[in-house]
Amino acid sequence: MYRTIKVEKGNDGWGGPLILKPTGKKHIILNVTGGGISPISKRISELSGADIVDGFKTGIDDESEILVAVVDCGGTARCGVYPKKGIMTVNITPVGQSGPLAQYMKESNYVSGVKNENIQLFEDAPEESYAVNNDDKTDTKAKTYDSQEEKTNILTKIGKGTGKVVGIFYQAGREAIDSVIKNILPFMAFVSLIVGIILKTGIGNWIAKTISPYAGSLPGLLIISIICAIPILSPLLGPGAVIAQIVGVLVGTEIGLGHIPPQYSLPALFAIDAQAGCDFIPVGLSLGEAKPETIEIGVPAVLFSRLITGPIAVLIAYAFSIGLYAHR
Repeated sequence: MYRTIKVEKGNDGWGGPLILKPTGKKHIILNVTGGGISPISKRISELSGADIVDGFKTGIDDESEILVAVVDCGGTARCGVYPKKGIMTVNITPVGQSGPLAQYMKESNYVSGVKNENIQLFEDAPEESYAVNNDDKTDTKAKTYDSQEEKTNILTKIGKGTGKVVGIFYQAGREAIDSVIKNILPFMAFVSLIVGIILKTGIGNWIAKTISPYAGSLPGLLIISIICAIPILSPLLGPGAVIAQIVGVLVGTEIGLGHIPPQYSLPALFAIDAQAGCDFIPVGLSLGEAKPETIEIGVPAVLFSRLITGPIAVLIAYAFSIGLYAHR
């Protein structure tokens, strides 16, 4: 009796879930891992009833018989070879789309970081659909690998352990570079463009000089914080901190001259920085691997919340500034 199973990604893994349905024709688990048959292959075999073949010892004449390939690739070629051939692939190493064949690795044919607990029977599959017809089943007796426990020598264990550690660091470096290329560099280019527009047009200077006279009173600071946190303006005012720089210098100068009481320095800081980070919200959500729907809803939600929390922060700062600069 063959049974359908579900293989999900493990912690830090990628892809899947894969639904593996053995049949009389497609019933081979191709194990291509160092150190003999992987426990993952054994788990798949126990639950599904499929046969295990050691890919390093036995060749498969007909690849159409392969139900799934189990590999321990750290991100080079092996993890993409079988997806390219249209074969479901389970990688016990937590590696995402990587290597020269990364374009063939899809969530529909590849899953990584798999542990035993990530392999379960597929509950939605009808049990009676997968009884084996011995007449249809291909004879694999001669080439099916005996899945008994192997004696693994100390050199094999050291090699596998070293390979696992190297693979983890290699994957971490790859993901860091991918993150920089896909998220950080485009953001830096965007910020450079916005800063150039702000400086060239003088819009930042105009806004700063227009609102700076309001910095001498609490109501004025509340108005500044609201202007800086307007959802349309805040992402544009964030890059280069133009508002914060100009208003900060003007307010600091006026405080030094004694024209503005020093207790306004702390609430002024929160007022002119109400837009801080608003330009980074989409990038931050992307770095957190948020779904497109989450980004679509999250960005305006954070921007509008800043419009509320900005003035509140000014009030809190003003309250904590009372008596802070009193003469003794």
